[in-house]
Amino acid sequence: MLQVAFIQENKEDIIARLAKRNIDATEMINDAIALDEDRKAIQTKLDNTKAESNVLSKEIGNLFKSGEKQKANILKEKTTQLKETTKTLEQELNGKVEALSELLYRIPNVPNTIVPSGNTDEDNEETFREGDIPKLHEGALPHWELAKKYNLIDFELGNKITGAGFPVYIGKGARLQRALIAYFLDKNTAAGYTEYQVPHLVNEASGFGTGQLPDKEGQMYHVTADNLYLIPTAEVPATNIFRDTLLNESDLPIGITGYTPCFRREAGSYGAHVRGLNRLHQFDKVEILRVEHPDNSYKALEGMVAHVKSILQDLKLPYRILRLCGGDLGFTSALTYDFEVFSTAQDRWLEISSVSNFETFQANRLKLRFKNSEGKNELCHTLNGSSLALPRVLAGILENYQTEDGIEIPEALRPYTGFDKIS
Repeated sequence: MLQVAFIQENKEDIIARLAKRNIDATEMINDAIALDEDRKAIQTKLDNTKAESNVLSKEIGNLFKSGEKQKANILKEKTTQLKETTKTLEQELNGKVEALSELLYRIPNVPNTIVPSGNTDEDNEETFREGDIPKLHEGALPHWELAKKYNLIDFELGNKITGAGFPVYIGKGARLQRALIAYFLDKNTAAGYTEYQVPHLVNEASGFGTGQLPDKEGQMYHVTADNLYLIPTAEVPATNIFRDTLLNESDLPIGITGYTPCFRREAGSYGAHVRGLNRLHQFDKVEILRVEHPDNSYKALEGMVAHVKSILQDLKLPYRILRLCGGDLGFTSALTYDFEVFSTAQDRWLEISSVSNFETFQANRLKLRFKNSEGKNELCHTLNGSSLALPRVLAGILENYQTEDGIEIPEALRPYTGFDKIS
């Protein structure tokens, strides 16, 4: 969340930049400043009341020692009143702090100055494109038909076991899925990321720490009996490794990678754009995450983008990179680049990765700081990226690598699959 001091010092700029998200944040920003001023005023009264009470307590002790009980008892009555005042002020203070926190949790991150204005994904800016779109043979199939033809994925069986959006991978389909996970992890660890295996459920504090709560509560599966949430991405548990942590400047940068299944209660819709692997409630993803010095985070973002590019180059899939506009930007992000792979059989682009810089937004929620060279505590910057989300990568491979007599396997994956063709 945004820091109150930052809001106070940059009020007009914040309102103007949040307008890129198509939000009029004037009222929220003014309310945050007013609540903080009220909090400070109550805190001052509380501190003065406690100080007065402490002075009187010492004076009462001296009066009793000197035998002046009547004066001491009069002052005791006053301290009783001060204690009541203290209690009232503490309740008022807690109310203001809680109201301020709830408001700050609802204010999204401020977009970077280079984020384009816009309302929908049509306003995103394409910044890079690479790879030739293959010309498929006549009668080429979309991936859900290929999955059925070669017995790779059974969507109906998943629907029977759980419901729509929970596919069952079979045989070479399962093997290809496992190969992609291993390949992505190997690429990430070779680039210097440390592999972690993290829990697939998180507590409420973790959800608030990375910004999924309260913003995305409706999209998360909630285990109500234990008040735990199934993770929508490995970003949540991996970033929360550093919650309530004070690092040394020499500890930075930190890079983490990890594989997890992901669970999302996305709004139901129909049509080819959500068929097959295009949109799922459970899917596999390999994630990369960085904790950076504020001075280095945008250079690190460029490095993460270059790393994801290298994976797609290895897989020889046609892809493009988009800089997201304000209206399409995630709640916690200051700047996001989306990667999309071209699905030849569907004749459309499919999002497969988002790489984002959150600046101090998550770190402030997490209380993730480092001690700088001057010995002062400073908020870190956090960054996150998919490398990669499997369903649409798999869809892209099945469709773009299909031939009349089978599906070729990208060379980079053959050491992991143990086969070079599905037929």
